[in-house]
Amino acid sequence: MSDGEGAPGNDGSQFDRLPATADEREVEGRATREEVLDWWAERFGLAPETFANHTFWEKGKGKIWVFADDLPSPQELEGVGMTVLRTRQEHWKPTTTAVRKWGHLATENVIELSPGQATAFAAGHDQELPEWEGDWGYLIATHELAGDQVPIGVGLYLYDELRSVVPKGYQEELPDLGE
Repeated sequence: MSDGEGAPGNDGSQFDRLPATADEREVEGRATREEVLDWWAERFGLAPETFANHTFWEKGKGKIWVFADDLPSPQELEGVGMTVLRTRQEHWKPTTTAVRKWGHLATENVIELSPGQATAFAAGHDQELPEWEGDWGYLIATHELAGDQVPIGVGLYLYDELRSVVPKGYQEELPDLGE
C-alpha cells in the first residue's frame, strides 16, 4: 500500500513489524522499536531489556502490539500478541493489558491508591487526588495486595484529578478493601 505519492503507507488490514530505528522507518508517523522502548523507560522506568525477546507490530494507525516471538513481516492475521500502546496521538497511551502485565516493574509515574481509592478506580470512577506530586499524564494505578503493589490499570492525572481510563470490560467492583 502507498500513500498516493509512492511512499509506503499504513495498511490497516495487516500487521507490520516496527522498524528498529528512525533510519529504517518507511511509513511516515510509524513508531520505531527504539522509540517504544525509550518511551516505556522514560515514562515508567521499565528497562528496555523487559522487551528483549519481544517484537513490536503496528496494525491500523497507531495501535502497537507486542509479541513474544518473531514472525516475517507483514502478517495478515487478526491478532499478534497483545496491544500495548496507542501512538499517533498527542500523548502515547499504554493499554490496561500492558500495565497489568509489566506495571509491577515500573519505577516512575506509579500512583499507589488506598483501598477505597483502588475500589473506586477499578469501578471506573474518577476522583480528586490533589496529594499526587508526580507528573501529569498517564499513570499506572496500583494497590497493595498481600504486601505487593499490584497494577490495576491506567489512569490519566490532570488538574488534581485521577481519571480512570480502565476500559468497561476490565472494570470491576472490588470487595471492600478497607482503609
